[in-house]
Amino acid sequence: MPDPRYKKKSKNLSGEEENRICRNQWDRYKRARDNGHLEYISMAQKCDAFYRGDQWDQMDIAALDEEGRPALTINTILPTVNTVIGEQSTRRMDINFKPRRNADEETAVVLNKLFKQIGDNNKLDWVESQVFTDGLIQDRGYFDVRMDFSDHIEGEIKIISEDPLDILIDPDAKEWDPKTWTEVFKTRWMTTDEIEELYGQKKADRLRVIAENGSSFGLDSIEYEESRYGEVSNGLEYREDATSDPEEVGAVRAIRVIERQHRKMMNCEFYVDPESGDMREVPMGWSKTKRNKFANEFGLGIVEKLARKIKWTVTADKVVLHDDWSPYSDFTIVPYFPYWRRGKPFGMVRNLLSPQEQLNKISSQELHIVNTTANSGWMVESGSLVGMTADDLEEHGAQTGLVLEYNRGSQPPAKIPSNTIPTGLDRIAQKASFNVKEISGVSDAMLGTDKPEVSGVAIRAKQERGALMIQVPLENLTKTRHYLAENMLGLIQRFYTEQRVIQVTNEEDPMKPREPMVVNEMTPEGIVINDITLGEYDVIVGTAPARDNFDDIQFAQALELKQMGVPIPDDVIVEYSNLQRKGELARRIRVMSGQEPPTEEEAQMMQFQAEAQIKQIELELAKLEAEIGKTQSEAQLNAAKAQDIAEIDPQMEMQKLQAQVQLKREELELRRALSSDTNQMRRGQSDTQAAVKMATTAISNK
Repeated sequence: MPDPRYKKKSKNLSGEEENRICRNQWDRYKRARDNGHLEYISMAQKCDAFYRGDQWDQMDIAALDEEGRPALTINTILPTVNTVIGEQSTRRMDINFKPRRNADEETAVVLNKLFKQIGDNNKLDWVESQVFTDGLIQDRGYFDVRMDFSDHIEGEIKIISEDPLDILIDPDAKEWDPKTWTEVFKTRWMTTDEIEELYGQKKADRLRVIAENGSSFGLDSIEYEESRYGEVSNGLEYREDATSDPEEVGAVRAIRVIERQHRKMMNCEFYVDPESGDMREVPMGWSKTKRNKFANEFGLGIVEKLARKIKWTVTADKVVLHDDWSPYSDFTIVPYFPYWRRGKPFGMVRNLLSPQEQLNKISSQELHIVNTTANSGWMVESGSLVGMTADDLEEHGAQTGLVLEYNRGSQPPAKIPSNTIPTGLDRIAQKASFNVKEISGVSDAMLGTDKPEVSGVAIRAKQERGALMIQVPLENLTKTRHYLAENMLGLIQRFYTEQRVIQVTNEEDPMKPREPMVVNEMTPEGIVINDITLGEYDVIVGTAPARDNFDDIQFAQALELKQMGVPIPDDVIVEYSNLQRKGELARRIRVMSGQEPPTEEEAQMMQFQAEAQIKQIELELAKLEAEIGKTQSEAQLNAAKAQDIAEIDPQMEMQKLQAQVQLKREELELRRALSSDTNQMRRGQSDTQAAVKMATTAISNK
């Protein structure tokens, strides 16, 4: 239903006027229902069942069971569709707004951030995947975009996916763009208690009376316990003369609520820029005072003219639940059609039904032949068996190691020749499986089932060809994204008119806390900062890889560039990685390299480590000096004993030890210098912090 904040008080309709509205609503609904929607429901439900693996007609299964034949389901549709869904999940929506007229780059950046935040709040990636999946499987997918006032006084954009079976588009529509449609329906079953909660007790009670006395529009309008429209036939067997007598069909279960958005002409007020002549509609719901204040602030004129507006009518059988002008300039429904041809949308699964059925039947026939071959039966001469009857042979004849004894002079028992698998039956099954891949464009390479001996280059070539085959549904998703972004931009400029603080995600590091961003901020001088209500923008639709894939690609490219000699800092490499606490690790690298000052705690730890290293070097130096003294004493002793020959040349050993001592002394001096620099840095930080504190205290005391 329309947003309650913008819904006017319901005017008292006369009985004649209410009947006219309800009858017209019902007639328009029937026209859309009977001009293709019922057939669409039947096909959509079949496609959905095939995707889930429910691919046999119940009458066919019963007939096969009676004959003892198997009914195999080799579901190739499921992995085929899932592969395309997976391809879509790696190409996430990337929408940007480009300033066109009366707009600037700074405001466009603000709009981009706001759009992404609205998408995050609505989990738009997940909603889009659901709409995309609905389209592939059930021919159609739908977004619903409208304002929601449950959590914010000024309203927030709400985006959900709709069940395609509940949406009826204009049967005369020839274009994809909803702006060219005359009307669109959203219908659903609701109990009288649910209607009472949303629309009031009086209207619910009137519907209870209509349902109980059998004066409704029929079984497609009132759902009874014994004859459910949604369960029995989904309206496929709907008849105008079908009884709705409660005594025959049972108690009332639910009532069909029909929500219709349709275009009509009405007088509207527009702001006019006297310099450029540009016009913009005055937002619905604005008071006269607010309207005039806005015009005076920006030097705008106000004119009235006829415009094509949207009327929003909600009925349940012969009761009007809502009838007023829509607060939106567009339909809330945004469609997605994987394929579109002259007003006829269709998905991927629809064209895979026939080869899938062929594959199931051929595979079932092959299994039946194998089963009958295992126990094809016996030929025995009457009374020839010893200790066994023909019935016993029928029951146990397929057992391993069976011993048959027959009377001498009789014909020995013999196996009935089994049926052989007809030549070419396996090729038909292979052809059916091939047709699924050929029609869908999803090859073995895309499924990941290509032969191992195939080269990587060949696999990539096949994947690229497959990507071209599925480009049409992905490109049509881009079209839907464009319409969705246009709708969202219209809602932002129409409803996000007051000053707001938006918590936006840090684009450089999404893991960081959200940052506040103020829009429509009024300065004391009367200047509006980040005014998102004005200006015209072009919608730029692109695709961005999924976050994980994007990070992996960036990390690999950064490593490759570094290996090629590009001086990329180590901390940047770490930032591109998927390591946990990578931000902390990158900062430590910057601290160690002197690019960023350490915290007081880190400085203390560094000082402690430096002092420990100095002590360790001092101990090692003392040990080396002691060893030099010992070597000198041994050399003197060997010189006194001329008859002894030293096994080790004392002079060489001495030179080696002296070289080690020199290196240790240089290392010691370096460590002491680094420790001194760290202390100076700590003192500098302490002095800076003290100065800042003193300045802050002085300012606050003024």
